[in-house]
Amino acid sequence: MGGVLNEKVDRIASEFNESQQEFIVKPVYKGNYTETMTAGVAAFRAKKHPHIIQVFEVGTATMMAATRAVYPVYQLMNDAGEKFYPQKFLQAVTGYYTDSDNNMYSMPFNSSTPVLYYNKDALDKQGVSLSSSEPPSWYEIEKIAKKAQEDGYECGITVGWQSWTQLENYAAVHNLEFSSLSNGFDGLDTKLDLDQEHILHHVGRLREWQKTNLFSYGGRRSDAAPKFYNAECVFYINSSASYSSVEANVKKFKFSVAPLPYYPEIEAKPKNSIIGGASLWVLRGHAPASYRGVARFFTFLTSPEIQARWHQETGYLPVTIPAYELTKEQGFYLKNPGTDTAILQMTRVTPTKNSKGLRIGNFVQIRDVINEELEAIWAGSKTASEGLKDATRRSNKLVDKFLRRNF
Repeated sequence: MGGVLNEKVDRIASEFNESQQEFIVKPVYKGNYTETMTAGVAAFRAKKHPHIIQVFEVGTATMMAATRAVYPVYQLMNDAGEKFYPQKFLQAVTGYYTDSDNNMYSMPFNSSTPVLYYNKDALDKQGVSLSSSEPPSWYEIEKIAKKAQEDGYECGITVGWQSWTQLENYAAVHNLEFSSLSNGFDGLDTKLDLDQEHILHHVGRLREWQKTNLFSYGGRRSDAAPKFYNAECVFYINSSASYSSVEANVKKFKFSVAPLPYYPEIEAKPKNSIIGGASLWVLRGHAPASYRGVARFFTFLTSPEIQARWHQETGYLPVTIPAYELTKEQGFYLKNPGTDTAILQMTRVTPTKNSKGLRIGNFVQIRDVINEELEAIWAGSKTASEGLKDATRRSNKLVDKFLRRNF
């Protein structure tokens, strides 16, 4: 985590170091998520690895398969004699990092979920308002976006992290199976199914919208953000953790936040969205006594005070229920409307087997494949069906490669 987030991580570590005399936590920046995971694997092989590594959510299957390297958090906390209450964590968060027996393998840290940011001035001009808790339909979004273009806005909607927001979370919210075997939770021999009716329908609509700039593709990560900041697009789907960046960069208009759009004919009552961000994994191979320090740091890190502050300052979710309750008691949501949208969206239902998360091997590489195929669809060089079929075929080859390498 670079920039301001790096500073906030340093502050948490410093406060832990000052709170006791036995252990010192030293944060080290290793680049973006992919670079950090690559560096961690190389360090472990060289036996120069850290105690803790921050791994993004799509690396979960790979980490869980590395049984010789990973020290599961539930075992760590028990072995260290630290009080640990998994039931205090948000179920939609911990579900991503648990095994079939609900044992937590990693410690959730910077968890987020996608939300819909919108230009409030543009919607006010139309006499339209969106709820911070009730999701709009995609048909409402289309109608508002078209009217906004008539009013002079260049584009309707843009998105960040397109695989995460437009395929993975789209499937979860609509209770669609993204891949077989409960999205990999019931076995890593899972097969992706992207060329299915309802995903094809949505991607096909976005492809048509791209022709008139009703949808405007802006890049694989958060590269599209300036399209929203500069009042070019009236809607922007990206991480809830983007809130602070949106707040810092939007100067020309008032913005607000709503839940992800949905198609009511697919799912009348949308399910929970799934998380992004990262969790903290513990690596084996250090002196046994040092792991007491790791466990104590995790207890400190997940305390209500630390988690509430982290949530309020960054836009990431508070990973525990006590931190969420503390934030409400402090009046943060009343002072900052829309900052609770992500939590309400994540907790509106009990997660289903299709909305618990994804447990797919080589998913880092699979996301690259999905991005390539979506870009071909947006560019018009492939139909939605052709691109999604190719994405499914290529992705399943990577799953097979993962299984051959690890088992």
